[in-house]
Amino acid sequence: MNAQTLNGPDAPRGCPVAHGGAELARLYGPDAATDPQAIYERLRKEHGSVAPVLLEGDVPAWLVLGYRESRRVLDNPSQFPRDARTWRDWQEGRIAETSALIPMLAWRPDCVSQDGEPHRRLRGAVNDVLQAAVGRGIRRHATHFANKQIDGFAADGRADLVADYADYVPMLVMSRVLGLAEAQGRRLVEACSGVLKGGAEALVHDGVIREILRELVERRQSEPGSDLASDLLEHHAALDHDEVVDHLRMVMIAAAVTTNLLARVLGLVLTDTSRLSGLIGGQLNISAVMEEAMWNSPPLSVLPGRFAAGDVELGGHRIEGGDLLVLGLAPGNFDPEIRPDTHVSVAGNQAHLAFGSGPHECPGQSMGQSMIEIAVDVLLHRLPGLRLAVEADELTSTASTWESRLDRLPVEFPV
Repeated sequence: MNAQTLNGPDAPRGCPVAHGGAELARLYGPDAATDPQAIYERLRKEHGSVAPVLLEGDVPAWLVLGYRESRRVLDNPSQFPRDARTWRDWQEGRIAETSALIPMLAWRPDCVSQDGEPHRRLRGAVNDVLQAAVGRGIRRHATHFANKQIDGFAADGRADLVADYADYVPMLVMSRVLGLAEAQGRRLVEACSGVLKGGAEALVHDGVIREILRELVERRQSEPGSDLASDLLEHHAALDHDEVVDHLRMVMIAAAVTTNLLARVLGLVLTDTSRLSGLIGGQLNISAVMEEAMWNSPPLSVLPGRFAAGDVELGGHRIEGGDLLVLGLAPGNFDPEIRPDTHVSVAGNQAHLAFGSGPHECPGQSMGQSMIEIAVDVLLHRLPGLRLAVEADELTSTASTWESRLDRLPVEFPV
């Protein structure tokens, strides 16, 4: 499917690609990978707070760029449900079963994909089991795996804090919480990252995640333990096998997103000596640095996805029933209507979009923040004299449709 086809007379009803008759911006490919922020700002100038775009495979969608518009969509599931079974392009067979969008957008039997009473039932179970996991010592697990990762490079005097540290600590912690062996957790690092990157291998990576989690659930059905998988199986909401697997998958994808936030927080700390000294000396709290990261580089740049329940006006555009909307968390946080001066401190302001909003707001945000707090604290105390090994302007990022990740964060430290 290409832009030319979609702009022709056979373009589907409401297809945003037909907007204005011009070929639209793609949220994937070389330009989007290197400078997504420039694309967001160009779209804002051309279209306002909502813009027609193409996702992988030239699938049409509306990108919500405005802060207020994003909040309207997120806070109104009856008008903008999450249930992908209402997606017109899916219903009418224009989305291939092999599409790289499937792992992030397709309907699944989890609380993310449902609204109303089914969502309340499943979300209640997730909230309960995550709270139980916190009670079992999430901070202890985070301390253990942070130290274990540091042990692997502490004698070298140098490391890449993305590949050697941030990519692993949250994933290993959540693998332990789920009830997985560490080796399986390390396999999940690559698989979850592959789903978020999209591309031709996204479905293969998603299959690896599901295989590992199906085996875990089958094992816990006969051998329950003190872990999240067992808690979901035993919860009074009576989740079936597939519901448990998909909620465990949801938790692991969230952990993969947390790895990105950890890398961004470490980047902020190491590119500003005043932040670094403030954290080491106790004058600065890590939560303030996390707030800054969640405003300026949220771990998910674009949140998938919502679907218009009926024809509606949003940001001056006519959105038709069944249209796909994706939420621009990164551009929304920079919306000049609510943040005209991006140099003004965001300290104490938790109104960012990084965790979403409304009924589907991230249920594990406090757990993720706790893991990051521990990971940063352990790192700074284990490696006194830690410093960036390159100039700050040498750090680069690569973006997919959904996120922008630091490529590397090279550091040096005395041994």
